[in-house]
Amino acid sequence: MGHHKLQRFAENLTFPNLFQVGFEQLEKEGFALRGKWREQFGNDNPITLELGCGKGDYTIALARIHPERNYIGVDIKGARLWRGAKTSNEEQMKNVAFIRTRIELIDRFFAEGEVSEIWITFCDPQLKKPNKRLTSPRFLATYRRFLAPGSIMHLKTDSQELYDYTLNEVLPNEDCRILASTNDLYSTPEGFDEAKLTQTFYERMFLAQGMPITYIQWKTN
Repeated sequence: MGHHKLQRFAENLTFPNLFQVGFEQLEKEGFALRGKWREQFGNDNPITLELGCGKGDYTIALARIHPERNYIGVDIKGARLWRGAKTSNEEQMKNVAFIRTRIELIDRFFAEGEVSEIWITFCDPQLKKPNKRLTSPRFLATYRRFLAPGSIMHLKTDSQELYDYTLNEVLPNEDCRILASTNDLYSTPEGFDEAKLTQTFYERMFLAQGMPITYIQWKTN
């Protein structure tokens, strides 16, 4: 393991808004802020999650322009989360937090109705394992355990396969309403403002390779 990565892991332990809870601890004790996130943020404002957030690009960008909402980035890679946690602490952003965990466990961190929006940004499309896709029926059922009725979900991906799968195979069979979609975000001249708000590290890499970025927004019932 590289020296810089070890330094980041150590610094992660000092960030008051970065939560790292192992599976055994979750099983034994649960998560202390489940159902009590308002105590962490000091308000009852709506919560938005960024799943597979990497360096937290969307978490940070959205939190800057929407101080009336709370944002939580979720990823399993501690060295990536370090960047978002460090930036939010340096800027004293009171409406930002991060969780280091596997997405499979995400419902252990939130109570029923506690979250009102989810962004899924450039996740692994899991082309050979549909059940592991973050927009699969399995995962959508997990999110419903803590999403409030009428919550908004977003998928932003370079994977045409994941886009097609979500738009044509999954969402028509879910209790939801598709609000917007495009298979080439940056060739769409109008609208999609928040989807174009920032470009993640991976997004910039994909665009440099000439790959179109796709986007879907839908509302749960």
